[in-house]
Amino acid sequence: MSDIEYLKKYYEGNIDDALKLLNEGVPVQYIVGNVDFYGYNFLVNKSVLIPRFETEELVDRTIKYVHKYFDNSVKIVDLGCGSGCIGITLSKELGVSVDAVDISPDALEVARENCIKNNASVKFYLGNMLEPLHDKYDVIISNPPYISYDEEIDEIVKKNEPSLALYADNDGLYFYEEILKNCKRCLNDKFLIAFEIGYTQGERIKEFAFKYLGDVSVSVEKDLSNRDRFVFIFSDK
Repeated sequence: MSDIEYLKKYYEGNIDDALKLLNEGVPVQYIVGNVDFYGYNFLVNKSVLIPRFETEELVDRTIKYVHKYFDNSVKIVDLGCGSGCIGITLSKELGVSVDAVDISPDALEVARENCIKNNASVKFYLGNMLEPLHDKYDVIISNPPYISYDEEIDEIVKKNEPSLALYADNDGLYFYEEILKNCKRCLNDKFLIAFEIGYTQGERIKEFAFKYLGDVSVSVEKDLSNRDRFVFIFSDK
C-alpha cells in the first residue's frame, strides 16, 4: 500500500492537509497518528520511534524463546520502551505483567496511553535503562538507540523521529555495553536477553556478552533481509 493509499484509508481528518504534510516529508504514520504492530494498534507521534517490521520479528522470536526456555510465568523488562509496543505486545501475548523503562517523559506518556488502549499490564519507569530498577527479571529485551552519530540515515527519519531514540556513542554500541555491564544485579540465574541491533554490530555485542556475563550462550540472528539484526543471550544456570 502506498503512503497516499494509506492516508486515504486510515486518516480521519482533512485529506488535503494530510497530503500537504506528506509532501513536506512527514512520515505517514505520524500523520495518521497510529500504526499496527503485531496485530495491535499503537498511537505514535514525534516523541517516539515508528515501530518497524524488524521489531515485530524481535518480539516474535522472543515469544518463541520464552515458550521454549521457561516453564512458568516470566518477569520481563523492556528497556528504552518508546511507544511501548514491545512490552505491551509481550504482556498481551504471554499473559504476564511487564516492566518498561524510558528516559523520555513524553515517550512514556505515549506508552501509557498505548497500554490503556490495548488493555495490557505494564508498569512504566522514568529513567536511563537499568537505573530505576530494583527487581530481578527472567527476560531483558531492548531495541535501544544504535545508530552511530556519523552514520548516514534516511532523511525522513533524521528530520522527524526523535534523535534521543536513534543515536548512541561508541559507534552505536554504548547502550548494549551499558546494559550488559550492569544487568547482573537485575537478572535471575536463568535468563534471556534479547536485542535488536544494527547489522554490523553482532560480533561486538557478542564480545560484550562474554566479557560481562561469562559463561553464556549467544545467538546472532538475521532478519528477513538476511542481515544480522538480533542478539539473544541465554543462561541455563
